[in-house]
Amino acid sequence: MAGENREQPPQNAPPGQGQPKTRILLVDDDQIVLDSLGSFLRLDGYDVTAATAVAGAIDCLQASRYDLVITDVSMPGADGFELLRHVKAHWPDVVVIMITGYGTIESAVEAIKQGAYDYLTKPVIDDDVRQAVRRALQQQQLVAENRRLRAAMAGRGGSGLIIGQHYRMAKVFELIEAVADSPTTVLITGESGTGKSMIAREIHARSARREGPFVEVACGALPDTLLESELFGHVRGAYTGAVADKAGKFAAADGGTIFLDEIATASPQLQVKFLRVLQDRCFEPVGSNETRQVDVRVILATHHDLAAEVQAGHFRKDLYYRINVVNIELPPLRDRIGDIPLLVDAFLLKYLEGTDRPIEGITREALARLQGYTWPGNVRELENVIERAVVLCRKSLIDVDDLPPVFATGAPPIFPILAPPEAGGSGAGAVAGAKNLRQALKEPEKKLIEAALAASGGNRQAAARQLGINRVTLYKKMKRYGLFSR
Repeated sequence: MAGENREQPPQNAPPGQGQPKTRILLVDDDQIVLDSLGSFLRLDGYDVTAATAVAGAIDCLQASRYDLVITDVSMPGADGFELLRHVKAHWPDVVVIMITGYGTIESAVEAIKQGAYDYLTKPVIDDDVRQAVRRALQQQQLVAENRRLRAAMAGRGGSGLIIGQHYRMAKVFELIEAVADSPTTVLITGESGTGKSMIAREIHARSARREGPFVEVACGALPDTLLESELFGHVRGAYTGAVADKAGKFAAADGGTIFLDEIATASPQLQVKFLRVLQDRCFEPVGSNETRQVDVRVILATHHDLAAEVQAGHFRKDLYYRINVVNIELPPLRDRIGDIPLLVDAFLLKYLEGTDRPIEGITREALARLQGYTWPGNVRELENVIERAVVLCRKSLIDVDDLPPVFATGAPPIFPILAPPEAGGSGAGAVAGAKNLRQALKEPEKKLIEAALAASGGNRQAAARQLGINRVTLYKKMKRYGLFSR
């Protein structure tokens, strides 16, 4: 029966629109809390079921579909953490919000570690609950939509391997879905190592051209004279060493897709040729007066700020406007640390396949170190780190000593720590050696909030979304750290 819940997508439709209501399971041993909170949530349009103990809550989950569980922490017998672990093990798509009358940073950290979406303290404020529920359900729908899009990608010939639950990655999935079947030129931007080549391949694999060739050209890897010949071909005698005719990459991509990586490195002369081939899909090979026509879809990428390059006079303005039709911007890994556990799992599966390594996963401490790192090399660097760890690890779990030396003395993990709990672990190891957990978390939490506010231009809603918390929780933390004047 647990599998039935896992297959159901979350619903959050207002009453009267023909869709099932969002179903919430409310768990608390205090009947007054159940009645008051249940009535409030029902007035907001939710279908609420109440349970007074963990055992009853599990029976409800096995008997029916629920989108969200709101549970008290302290209850007789089994507590809210035990229910949280059970839900995450059997119904991973169900979102859990925890409530307690004894709120501490220690218990909040532990709740987030074990997979709770949010943590509220009694007496519960109506607006806090309302915001927490709405944000949790939005996140749940986003995850379900990402899963649907990745399945659609795989079903239409894509790899389905682009991984991410961050809201910015959701936008990437939506753009891939929208542009795949069109002939539109696509510009992919983002730092080195964020996966621009993979996105280009995914667009091609899901397009009507997927049976045609996919040709990738690293524009920054060749000098101009060779790059022009590589792209457009040459005829015999065009230059010293041209002993025979050669078809270029554009000709090789006829009927398919050509991916031009690091387009910003092209010289002004080549930029003129790019503009023509983008507009007319025709070109002349080096040393030839014969014009050749090609049917090719063009995808370009760069880690440079092309708008700034135009302003500096290094990139043609007309070419910039021609290629910047659809821009897919990939976020750096440091801006989506919540995706690191997903990426680690994927890379572990990739590098353990076909080996006899006894590795079953990664320790919470090692994962926390990964999440606390700035990742200048982005996803590519993370993949290299995991490949190295698989080679070196001789235990069942990858630990800190299996990671590169930079992680041995790494900064404290960024709050919240999104690592899954280790089997049988208590979670205390994530901050081992700290004399006071509250003090150990205060400074990194404050810095993370300041960075999110700066990145969002002071927009609290966007900052809260980036941090993975609700706006009310962000407001409280800003008040605690005196950030309203920033």
